[in-house]
Amino acid sequence: MTDARETGTAARHGHWPAPLNRRSFLVGSAASLAAIGLAGCATTGGMSLAEAERVYGPVPDERFPIPAVNVAKINPKYLRRTVRYDTAEAPGTIIADPRNYYVYRIEGDGYATRYGANVGRAGFLWSGDAYIGRKAEWPIWTPPREMILRQPEVAKYAGGMAPGLDNPLGARTLYLYQNGVYTLYTIYSTIMPETIGKNVSSGCIGLLTQDMLDLYAKTPVNTKVVVLKA
Repeated sequence: MTDARETGTAARHGHWPAPLNRRSFLVGSAASLAAIGLAGCATTGGMSLAEAERVYGPVPDERFPIPAVNVAKINPKYLRRTVRYDTAEAPGTIIADPRNYYVYRIEGDGYATRYGANVGRAGFLWSGDAYIGRKAEWPIWTPPREMILRQPEVAKYAGGMAPGLDNPLGARTLYLYQNGVYTLYTIYSTIMPETIGKNVSSGCIGLLTQDMLDLYAKTPVNTKVVVLKA
């Protein structure tokens, strides 16, 4: 199923529910290459293997060198591409579609850049409007008290987990706010391609690090974010 707006019919989003919990460590199994169905009408026919290996290749000049994505572990429909997208939102707006595991950046003139994503597990999904309140490169991750109660094994990080490839927030993080208050919801980066297209986190949305680098560079603080109903 695709978001109706990608195929030309407007869809409305819902409201924010109860207080949110930060996501847990990522888990998942390998994605199958069998399901190649393409969502929406793209400007090009999708990436070739050579293009994917280039776009998702290593990023050696980062603070912590980022490895290449094993593109065999991701369904090709989740690779970055430009698609037609019908929306009244302004260029630069981020629209997250948890139901279909996509994040869109509105480019204008009826187009959007589409990224494959992982999303929250059942019970951690939410929807509504927010904005990017702050951004961070190689952030420290601190599990909230609620997560520590649920998962005592993360208590050792109560003082903060140092940045690095093993940090759940990865190389880049966009923090979502409402009315000046951090929602505990983030768009973060992951080096685990097998999680894309899966429900693996406690509410947050993850993009492959190479995709997150692209989105992060284009997204200033105060950018509007719309999270559609799952």
